[in-house]
Amino acid sequence: MKKIILLAGVLFAVSTTVTSCKKDYKCKCSKTYSSGSGSTTNDYSSYIYKDTRARAEDRCNANAETGSDFWGNYSINCAIE
Repeated sequence: MKKIILLAGVLFAVSTTVTSCKKDYKCKCSKTYSSGSGSTTNDYSSYIYKDTRARAEDRCNANAETGSDFWGNYSINCAIE
């Protein structure tokens, strides 16, 4: 009987440490154009990631970039809300 209780305890401990807490995290990005007269920031996009907090932050930060287009130089910054 003791072996069964011990085994059940070990299985419970292993199952709770192996599974991770996945939730929905909202990643919100903004696009900032910079020019000689200042800068303009606008909402750009948003994403929902169902993952752990650390992985969702990594995925969100991967959306950041800089570049230029017809309206000038820009930077896209993203963060978990």
